[in-house]
Amino acid sequence: MQTIDHGSHADIRDAVRALCAEFPAEYHRKVDEERAYPEKFVDALTKAGWMAALIPEEYGGSGLGLTEASVIMEEINRAGGNSGACHGQMYNMGTLLRHGSEEQRKRYLPKIAEGKLRLQSMGVTEPTAGTDTTSIKTVAVRKGDRYVINGQKVWISRVQHSDLMILLARTTPIDQVAKKSEGLSIFLVDLHEAQKKGMSVKPIVNMVNHETNELFFDDLEIPVENLIGEEGKGFKYILTGLNAERTLIAAECIGDGYWFIDKVTAYTKDRKVFGRPIGQNQGVQFPIAESFIEVEAANLMRYEACRLYDAHQPCGAQANMAKYLAAKASWEAANACIQFHGGFGFAAEYDVERKFRETRLYQVAPISTNLILSYVAEHMLGLPKSY
Repeated sequence: MQTIDHGSHADIRDAVRALCAEFPAEYHRKVDEERAYPEKFVDALTKAGWMAALIPEEYGGSGLGLTEASVIMEEINRAGGNSGACHGQMYNMGTLLRHGSEEQRKRYLPKIAEGKLRLQSMGVTEPTAGTDTTSIKTVAVRKGDRYVINGQKVWISRVQHSDLMILLARTTPIDQVAKKSEGLSIFLVDLHEAQKKGMSVKPIVNMVNHETNELFFDDLEIPVENLIGEEGKGFKYILTGLNAERTLIAAECIGDGYWFIDKVTAYTKDRKVFGRPIGQNQGVQFPIAESFIEVEAANLMRYEACRLYDAHQPCGAQANMAKYLAAKASWEAANACIQFHGGFGFAAEYDVERKFRETRLYQVAPISTNLILSYVAEHMLGLPKSY
């Protein structure tokens, strides 16, 4: 398949593809079948330095930007893997890097770069708040040199395969702040210690082999030094991670989109029905070509969001639009791929149904397409706020 060169970081792509080639479709298929965590794959990525891409060189990382991180995630998905097992370390890193203290960076970043610690998890979403983040009910009350946390989180991924978690909690009651976005704070939680001292984990079995959980906090005490940045400024800080998350998810969807297009293009060239390749029919060609066009367009918006993020410029609109376009494009490519494989698209050995399930998630998470449209309507078009 011929794609347009967008300044594609060939060295990074070649190296990640070579690593991914050591974990063929059979590996990912088996992990999915067993609903397991791809431990060996994530360890290999870590040892090769890819999980430390965003960590500055002075702390043992590669000192790369979100642009390069997005290329790494894209290539994992394009090779048939699922970056959802490890992408948290990429987007959570920005929150710690940009808002953590020098002491926190020195304490945690070298160990993360070495692979001795994993920062894979972010605790924001709650059952009653959903994407209405400022309405979360989890509270953190300072008592001396500790914060005491009570509340509940849901859809918190990779808790069982991470050492650290970024946690958002309210430190000032909502009726005591001028704006709902004030009075929220973020903390770095040691997950192993937390599970001994008041945090319980309830796994959620779901459609995708994606480890995600419900968390309950019952008088969980964490040290004051685990507060990231200033108390009450957490909503602003967490946006750093959320914008990075949406941009990286866009890159993963682009990787998925190319995977589906590669797969269905090869299949429809070879599959003959009524004496001719089905790919010769315009009814087959057009949905595939349309998906390809949409993936290429989403790719451009992904790079724009990355450029702004890496330049420390506002990028909320671009991150949201990139995620919207890429998720839509990958889903349309997935539909074309499963449709034109016919019955074989539903057979596990072709991997289409697995990737189909995986890419469907991104119509809903990490933010639903409707909320993105509302954001664009309000913040870019100046329409009245709808919620």
